[in-house]
Amino acid sequence: MTWIKPSFLWMMYRSGWATKENQEHILAIKIKRAGFEWALANACLSHFDSKLYSSYEEWKNLLSRLPVRVQWDPERDLKFNSLNYRTIQIGLSGIAVDLYITNWITEITDISDLCIKTKQVLIDGKISQAMDMLPKEETYPLPDTIADKIR
Repeated sequence: MTWIKPSFLWMMYRSGWATKENQEHILAIKIKRAGFEWALANACLSHFDSKLYSSYEEWKNLLSRLPVRVQWDPERDLKFNSLNYRTIQIGLSGIAVDLYITNWITEITDISDLCIKTKQVLIDGKISQAMDMLPKEETYPLPDTIADKIR
C-alpha cells in the first residue's frame, strides 16, 4: 500500500524529521485535485464505524472491494504532542496506485534538507523560526458526498 500523508507535522512525527531508518528522504508530492477526490470517493475507512456502515459485514465487503483506505490519526504540534483534532492518512492499493503514479502526480520535490534544518532550528530553541519554515497547510474543502463518506 502507498500512503498519502498530507500533514507535514504528522509526517515529521512519523519520520523523526527525516532521521528514522529508511525514512531519511521526505518527498512533497503534488497531485491533481481530481485524483485526490477520486481516491477519497473510492475509499473505505480502515476501521469499522457504525455511524457510517450499516453492519460490520457491509464494511468488510467495502474494505475488500475498494482500492483506498482512510484513517484518521491525531495531528501533531512541533514537539509531536497530540492535538485535539485528527489528520487524514490515505492508503492506495491496486488501481489507485496505478492512477497515482501515471496520472495524478504533477510535481515531486525532495524536502529532506528542509526537514533536517527545521529539526535543528527546534533543537536550538527557535520555535518562531521553525514555525516560519513549515509549509503552508489549509483545510481542504470537499464535496459533501465525499466528506460524508470519510467523516
